[in-house]
Amino acid sequence: MREADAALKEGLSWVVDADLADYFDSIPHDPLMDRIGEHISDGKVLALIKSFLKQDVLSGLDRWTPVRGSPQGAVLSPLLANLYLHGLDREMSTRGYRMVRYADDFVILCATREQAQEALVRVRSWVAAAGLELHSEKTQVGDCRVEGQGFEFLGYRFEAGRRRVRKKSLKAFKDNIRRKTGRSRGNSLEFIIEDLNRVLRGWFAYFKHTQGGELKRIDSFIRRRLRSILRRHKKMTGRLGKSLSDHRRWPNAFFADHGLFSLQGARALASQSR
Repeated sequence: MREADAALKEGLSWVVDADLADYFDSIPHDPLMDRIGEHISDGKVLALIKSFLKQDVLSGLDRWTPVRGSPQGAVLSPLLANLYLHGLDREMSTRGYRMVRYADDFVILCATREQAQEALVRVRSWVAAAGLELHSEKTQVGDCRVEGQGFEFLGYRFEAGRRRVRKKSLKAFKDNIRRKTGRSRGNSLEFIIEDLNRVLRGWFAYFKHTQGGELKRIDSFIRRRLRSILRRHKKMTGRLGKSLSDHRRWPNAFFADHGLFSLQGARALASQSR
């Protein structure tokens, strides 16, 4: 993430946002084993890895032995996936391109449109030779300084000089908060806040680099959910917890006094320490 930030600050705003189609399911076994063989000479280890790749797949009543792909979710798969794409890392580095990659998710940052388009040609050539395929609809070139031409990388969206949590990641987070703050939840406020804080601290540790206004809105969303629970506990009508009377009855300081982790507050403290 820091490498992408550094490249953008250097003016490398033209981005090749590439997406490999079904990468884990499409890695060809023989070329992969050849590349593994460049690092491992022990025949027993190579045989074990090959048997891992060749284990039968059962779907309904159908059973077959795969010739491509690495089982998703298996402990060894991320390592094998990284090893297979290491050649792309070297190819881009040798040609002077700034590529940032995490597993099969990568972007190439360039100074001009022409450089980005040339980089995409190189990527297409390497990918085809490796027996892989780029997703035609998800692979694009754009100037991330321009609204609508940004790119998403590791949960963030970079666009028009701003970095925000991508919509999919934000929705998943808010859905998790909703599950933990249902109005019918009968636990005490202290218990619910303790449960929330474990999620909030972990989420903030990764997404603290998003725009400050976004953290403020999320804090407000969480407090509204908690006010709705408190209304239910007191058998009050209404459910949104958005009225002025609710804010007066349970102000922001009330939740802070009960130990609720504030994303915006944590961001302010982190900024002061820097």
